[in-house]
Amino acid sequence: MSGATPEYGLWSLVIVNSVIFIIFAFSFTKPRTKRDWRSFGAFSAFLVALFTEMYGFPLTIYLMSGWLTSRFPEVNWLAHESGHLPEMLFGWRANPHFGPFHWMSMLLILGGFLLLSSAWKVLYTAQRLRTLATAGPYARMRHPQYVAFIVIMLGFLVQWPTLVTVIMFPILIYMYVRLARREERESLVEFGDSYRFYMREVPAFFPRMHDGPQFPAHPTHFSQRGE
Repeated sequence: MSGATPEYGLWSLVIVNSVIFIIFAFSFTKPRTKRDWRSFGAFSAFLVALFTEMYGFPLTIYLMSGWLTSRFPEVNWLAHESGHLPEMLFGWRANPHFGPFHWMSMLLILGGFLLLSSAWKVLYTAQRLRTLATAGPYARMRHPQYVAFIVIMLGFLVQWPTLVTVIMFPILIYMYVRLARREERESLVEFGDSYRFYMREVPAFFPRMHDGPQFPAHPTHFSQRGE
């Protein structure tokens, strides 16, 4: 790695990419409650940590430089494209943006944002009508928005894994699961048997593949993320 010119320190790109993706996610989620802001804030912190290593300071590359250079001496690990670790480790020496892991990453990120968008539309309508959100993605799983955040983060991990984000990922999953369980307890109090029936029919995080019955909802309550 001696003599290589670092291709990092691009802090303007760290800021621009972080802001773009955070605003993009914000436009789909419209956080209202403290719980909403907590989940959105954790997701935003993940993005900032990711783009900091992607364009600012490659902490993971530096910490793993001894092992990486001994195993792959032909790779310039300070080159920006070498940060696509899956392609590099599995021998993809062409443009990593056309590598299999990068394409897998883009599909996951796109799919996550599409799920986030469709879930928000259903949730917004349910909140406005004061009913349970049980249509669209909510007919397949009880917490599609949390699943969407997890899928997006997984997509970024596949594309550009770092030590910080790899550590953050399971912690954030645990946080989202806890938030989901707390929402369910509150929804049981708010909706009673309607939500209990919904829980029996629809899995929490892994979508069911078959169609089910229509779910009763009490018209005088807010949806799962009510105030």
